[in-house]
Parts: sequence; structure tokens; C-alpha cells
Amino acid sequence: MISTLTPPRTVTYREALREALFEEMEADDRVIVMGEDVGKYGGAYAVSKGLLERFGDRRVIDTPMSEALIVGAALGAAVVGGRPVAEIMYMDFVTLTMDALVNQAAKLHFMFGGQLSAPMVVRVQQGVGRGAGAQHSQSLEAWFAHVPGLKVVAPSTPADAKGLLKSSIRDDDPVLFIEHKGLYARKGTDPGREHTVPIGVADVKRPGVDVTVVAWSNMVHTALDAAELLADDGIDVEVIDLRTIAPLDMQTVLASCRRTGRLLVAHEACQTGGLGAEIIAQAAEHLHGLLHAPPRRIATPDVVLPANTTLERALVPDTDAIASAIRDLVRS
Repeated sequence: MISTLTPPRTVTYREALREALFEEMEADDRVIVMGEDVGKYGGAYAVSKGLLERFGDRRVIDTPMSEALIVGAALGAAVVGGRPVAEIMYMDFVTLTMDALVNQAAKLHFMFGGQLSAPMVVRVQQGVGRGAGAQHSQSLEAWFAHVPGLKVVAPSTPADAKGLLKSSIRDDDPVLFIEHKGLYARKGTDPGREHTVPIGVADVKRPGVDVTVVAWSNMVHTALDAAELLADDGIDVEVIDLRTIAPLDMQTVLASCRRTGRLLVAHEACQTGGLGAEIIAQAAEHLHGLLHAPPRRIATPDVVLPANTTLERALVPDTDAIASAIRDLVRS
């Protein structure tokens, strides 16, 4: 008998983000998109391609080349009832928006006694893989996880990207939405029009019993590759995708660690002050005496990132490095 079932539709990470923007703009005319080249050019990574033709230049706004202006204007639009989505081409350039984002948007709701809020999304692209050099390749998520009132999201799959972007646009708090430059072409199953993912909930991407590996963004896929490699050695690795950096879902992480007894955190950001330190600190506080080995982190060394792609690859944890760290943990 010939099957008449239609195979699941696949989308890229880029397409999933674009569909989320289209759908939210169609559903709510308060949603606007703004940033450098988001209109005629379609965005630095073509995520907003086609939005200008569909929604016009009053809702898809090409701004001057000023990150401070972009986020400041987004904050103003949010305060008076809009739901802006601002694009900053590189995570590194968010440093130019710190006052509006960190000192104003994140604190607005509290400082005005709940009378005002800042329902805005700032989309940024971070990470290595393109040889973009020291000022275009940093991973700075830990900086912003330190700011109360600001939510920080870093999805790793097309489905999570779409679901979390829709949830971020609908959220009444400011959200820093981090996309990795190496993920835009990654494919996954189309989650459908009504798909949303709650902010602040991690996901077990691969169940296992021997060791817990915590990662986010592009590093999730490196961790999954390492887990598959180690399966041939009889090591069963559980991979947790945080998906959200702030608020941090430590309940999922701690529950996994109680089952496996071992914890490894892998991230692309520099080691010192990285999110891995916070996760391990909380694990030590809550699981003292319950782990079979001291928790470990594997990260990029504390160096300025080079533009040379060979050197870049040598610095960032890869599949073999994560697999080696897991083997050491299991042997401890």
C-alpha cells in the first residue's frame, strides 16, 4: 500500500525566525521591526526579507547606523504601546545600547511601580564561525544574564527559534534574543503556525544516565555530536538545552544531575565569568555530596578572538574536546 502521508515540512533557522515575525506582525499591528538594513536589504542575515513588501515602511523601518538610536527608539515605541523588534547586527554592538537596554528598559516596570512596561525584543547575532574577528564574534550572554528585569533567550533549533521569538514578542518584559551566526542555515521540522515555546524552560534534547551536559545556542549541536560519539563507547550522555539564559531553568538541570551524578557545562563564551560558572555554583550549592565527581566547564579561553578561521576553530570547544571532558568525568 502506498502511503499518502505528507512528509513533515522542514525549515531553516532563518526561515523559522522570518515566519515568526510574519505571523506576529499579521496578528498584531503593534508589532514593528526596526534596524539597519532590515527593510530593503532584508536584514544582515536575511531574516526580515520580504517584510517591507508585506507590511510597508511604517512597520518595517530602516534606521540610521546607530545602535544607541535603534534601541532607544524601540524603548520609546514600547513605552507608548508598541511591540518593537529591533535588530542589532552583531552582539558586540549591543555595547553601544547599554544605557537604553540595561539602565532603562530592564528597570522601567519596577521604577514606575508597574505603570509602564517595555515589551520589546532586541535581536542580536553572536558567535564564531565566519572569521569576523574580535569585534564581531563575541558571546556576551553572561553580561546580560546579570541584569534583573531583562530576559535573555538563545535558541538552538528552528522550532525553538520560532516558538521563543513569538513568546518574546508577546512578553511584556524586554527580551534580548540571541541568534548564533552558525545556525541560520540549520534545518529542522516546521513546528507550525501556532507553535510557541515558554521563556525560562530548558529542554532535554537527549536523555541519558551517565553524565549531564548543559549547553545553549550552537554549542548544543556540538554537545549532541559528542554524545553520539560516546554512545559507541557505552557512555550515555544527557544533553540539556537551556534555551533561555535568564530566567535560568536550574530545576531541569538539577533534576538531571541528581539522576546522572555528573555535570559538564559547555559554552562558546570565554571561561572567566561565563554562565558555566553560575550553573556549577548552583549545582554545588544544591547537590553537595550527591555528585560522583566535581562538576566541570569547558569554554573558550580568555583570549581576544582572531579573524583567522583556523585559529578561531582551535579556540572554541569542539566535539572531540567535549567528548574528552566527558570521558574524564565518567572515569573520576
